[in-house]
Amino acid sequence: MLVIATLFRIKKFRAIEILLVEDSPIDAKLIAKVFSHATITHHLQIVTDGVEAIAFLHQKGKYSHKPRPDLILLALHLPKKDGLGVLAEIRANSKFLNIPVIILTTSECQEDIINCYHMDANCYLTKPNDLDAFCETVTLIQDFWLNFAKLPSF
Repeated sequence: MLVIATLFRIKKFRAIEILLVEDSPIDAKLIAKVFSHATITHHLQIVTDGVEAIAFLHQKGKYSHKPRPDLILLALHLPKKDGLGVLAEIRANSKFLNIPVIILTTSECQEDIINCYHMDANCYLTKPNDLDAFCETVTLIQDFWLNFAKLPSF
């Protein structure tokens, strides 16, 4: 019985794995800085293009020992494979269907918004141009998805 309780505690309190797919080094640093103040234990992994994101998810190459993400923050305008292509691949694979994907982008284009929700993005957020507002947006993502939302455990 003690073993079961211990295993439950480990699983319940394990770190939340977050994959940030972001090609802007400045935005990635800001997001990482905001997440560094999170009260929930987590690991933030950063990749800079869509091809790397897919390799990370499939644990290929240099990502072979990386954990499966519990949450994905995805930019749209990425090199090599854009965010819509990455989202389509995620949602086409039954292994990844239950990973929440938050689109975090500069695009306010209605077509992008519609396409992302049509492909089952969990949330679409536009990055504010103002630094304080950008940090506040990332803090809200962190608060909601790490503190309030119930993420599936794998």
